[in-house]
Amino acid sequence: MTRGFYYVIGAQTFSALADNALFIAAIALIQQLSGPDWMASIMKWWVAVGYVVLAAYVGAFADTHPKGRVMLWTNSLKVVGCVLMYFHGALDLSGDGQIALVCVAFAIVGIGAAAYSPAKYGIITEMLPPADLVKGNSWIEGMTVLSIILGAVLGGILISPSVSSWLLAQPIIESLATSPAEAAIVVIAVLYAIAAWLNFKIPDTGVRYPTQSFNPLTLNRVFFRYVAILWRDKLGQISLAVTTLFWGAGATLQLVVIEWGRVQLNYRLDQASVLMGVAALGTIFGAIAASKVSIQRSLSVLPVGVAMGFVVLLMPLVDSTWTVYALLLLIGGLSGYFVVPMNALLQHRGHVLLSAGHSIAVQNFNEQLNILAMVSIYTILLWLEIPINTIIVAFGLMVAVLMLVILRWNHLNHKSCPHLYHQIGDAGHGRSL
Repeated sequence: MTRGFYYVIGAQTFSALADNALFIAAIALIQQLSGPDWMASIMKWWVAVGYVVLAAYVGAFADTHPKGRVMLWTNSLKVVGCVLMYFHGALDLSGDGQIALVCVAFAIVGIGAAAYSPAKYGIITEMLPPADLVKGNSWIEGMTVLSIILGAVLGGILISPSVSSWLLAQPIIESLATSPAEAAIVVIAVLYAIAAWLNFKIPDTGVRYPTQSFNPLTLNRVFFRYVAILWRDKLGQISLAVTTLFWGAGATLQLVVIEWGRVQLNYRLDQASVLMGVAALGTIFGAIAASKVSIQRSLSVLPVGVAMGFVVLLMPLVDSTWTVYALLLLIGGLSGYFVVPMNALLQHRGHVLLSAGHSIAVQNFNEQLNILAMVSIYTILLWLEIPINTIIVAFGLMVAVLMLVILRWNHLNHKSCPHLYHQIGDAGHGRSL
């Protein structure tokens, strides 16, 4: 791994760390403003909307400029959202208006993340050969999940009574913030600044793509042709189906864990955020274990996804601290182990069939579309006051059944076209449409 690769990892880690801490701070702001519980789901929903709406454009943008610079620019957009959230009370708005502004601010952060993603994943395919993609992905997924852990935990720590009181007693922060959430946002802004500095250090890989058209009609036509290419490819469709399911389930599980902690364990928001971190810690262990899986054997991990769905069914049965932690570690470990090889396979097929930026944009489009669907269903179930344990059982069964369907799908693909599976890991050639 080159020095430039580690700068990418560092920049991504701090940027994602800030994103996840900001999500907790935003929920705290909404609670401070007496907003309903389902508003946290709405923030996730709007972030997913940004990914879906911009999918046809961000891949072309990432392939038009050096990806290190794209990461810098889009990290700056996240800073804009962070600052707007900080000034939620500066405008003459009602309580509902301030809640709406918090959601808009987080949606802007989501737009930055949507444009950031094709650059951060695309530059990995430019820096590393196919044989190192699983290892590279285990690094970036592991560090991304570590940032989710630390971000969720940091957000909870920053808004906790003891730490927020200490922060608000510091002269600099006291002059900038009047509430725990505002103090947290000030600290989070520093994390975005560190990510920006690391982005400056990322070298230009020298990879250039054909000139991109920014005509909306052309971009959408070409983009959906790219979507069709990946879904028609027998390797691409399986890996795309798995990662789409995983990220939709993962985003929903974050919200489920917060609500489950509140209802079943009587946890405050700062305590429930630790549960998110525990599950993400398990994902790191799974990602590390998955680094030993070669890209040629990537499809062998599919049964682990089925197991994860069934293990989720155990959540309503546990209520002691250590059994809760152990179960969340197991769920995270299983998810990390099966998604990292699938992600590497999908990136490889996307790089062979399309281009680095466009393939990641197609992946994000499908994943975020599923997040939109699953978070919408979860939000409706909460609004209908369905018990959280009932939601968890339905959620676990859905994941297990869908993974069984994908397993069968993969078996039929292998049976109809076995020679293709021997080509996994071949360098291939990019395609320009």
